[in-house]
Amino acid sequence: MSFVEQIPDKETVLERWRRATPETVQRVLRKASACPDDLPVLLSAAADRFLEEMAIKARRRTAMKFGKTIQLYIPLYISNECTNGCVYCGFSNRNRFARKSCTPEELEAQFILIRSMEMRHILLLTGEAPNKVPVSYLAECVELAKRYFPSVSIEVYPMTEAEYRQVVQAGAEGLALYQETYDRRVYEEVHPSGPKRDFLRRLEAVEQGARAGFRKIGLGALLGLNHYAFEMTAVATHLAYLRKRYPEVFYTLSFPRLRQAVGGYQPPHPVSDRDLVKMILASRLVYDDVGLVLSTREPARLRDNLIGLGITQLSAGSRTNPAGYLEPEREVGQFEIEDHRRSQEVVRVILQRGHDPVFKDWDRGFDTA
Repeated sequence: MSFVEQIPDKETVLERWRRATPETVQRVLRKASACPDDLPVLLSAAADRFLEEMAIKARRRTAMKFGKTIQLYIPLYISNECTNGCVYCGFSNRNRFARKSCTPEELEAQFILIRSMEMRHILLLTGEAPNKVPVSYLAECVELAKRYFPSVSIEVYPMTEAEYRQVVQAGAEGLALYQETYDRRVYEEVHPSGPKRDFLRRLEAVEQGARAGFRKIGLGALLGLNHYAFEMTAVATHLAYLRKRYPEVFYTLSFPRLRQAVGGYQPPHPVSDRDLVKMILASRLVYDDVGLVLSTREPARLRDNLIGLGITQLSAGSRTNPAGYLEPEREVGQFEIEDHRRSQEVVRVILQRGHDPVFKDWDRGFDTA
């Protein structure tokens, strides 16, 4: 059975979310381990009065599995070419601006600069334009990145297993691919044109990546497109499906909230800080051994306060435009970031919070020469 047949029914999820009471929340919190079906209860308004208890449990579970560590990574956009008409994205082909893909010389200059910042985990990102940014180009970028970084991940367009395998063989060990929304009707509304409009193609690509040999895979939904309780329940259910079939993979969950971007799209279901915190705490109560990621989409103060409460990975020093580490203002970015601090400043806060920043935790044939 494919996962599309297991996507939770939205109305059933929202009914459980609406009908949750303090008593049902307490019953879930008394359980030895919560499950994806418990998320509507843990994300409900009734759970607000139990945030402190949820935070204590989440902190304890995170420390047991991950210790007091925060892994740092840095994103690098290698291209803003895109053939999709996504209504919420700065890279959408509906927006008119000069497009760019980084040259090998620009990539290497940025790799050298980023390495001087002590960052060792790098995430390479693109829009979706395989005719201009083919798999062969991505593989070359990964091969070049591997000269400087022990851990290289990608967040690009969906591929086939054979295409993903090319990138894995080039040295990539991580794949991030967010479904954006698990509600097929909403998905089609916000993706009116381009290859990304194919809901099933994107949904099934994650398994193609798992079969291709990625060591770690990141899931998530773009928060603000749809009701957060449904999306987080669907993401958690998707994760349960994948863990059962590909237990050798290390999984992460991300919580990207929609931010301002060229085009001015306004999210129809804005997510408050309180609800975001609930999602992170609840996700840790459901999955105590999954990495939880918070990017520079979020403001510095919120990110700092969530250290130790479930989050295990933070991005730092981010730019969202190609060649952004060389000339930050030159090209249009995918979205506006909220935390503009340099990586050294993020490291200082992690240490002040009694945690250890982790720059490197993986090495597969990395040549430091």
